[in-house]
Amino acid sequence: QVQLVESGGGLVQAGGSLEVSCVVSGQNLRTFSGGWFRQVPGKEREFVAAIGRRGYITYYGDSVEGRATISRDNTKNSVSLQLNSLTPEDTAVYYCAARTSVGISKTEYDYWGQGIQVTVSS
Repeated sequence: QVQLVESGGGLVQAGGSLEVSCVVSGQNLRTFSGGWFRQVPGKEREFVAAIGRRGYITYYGDSVEGRATISRDNTKNSVSLQLNSLTPEDTAVYYCAARTSVGISKTEYDYWGQGIQVTVSS
């Protein structure tokens, strides 16, 4: 049983920055790659960022390229996302995801957090 617990988010002003974090835990937890996604009502889930098992490889979605930084702390089994220069279009529920199979992915993940709301005010 793997659990993902997100923290951070909330109400942020346009032009500012956000940071959301995710702690991944479970009995006999395997090494994992991490991802962040976001979704707004009535729209498809959008890929935001991914990071490899050791943190050397990162991918970013087109909508956040140049504004986002994904990182991890393997001593804590945590994955964090920072997003700068926020606009109201960044408002969404942000989801943390973990992948235990080999390789980094923009789509395929095994476990998901419950999501955390981020609202950007203008």
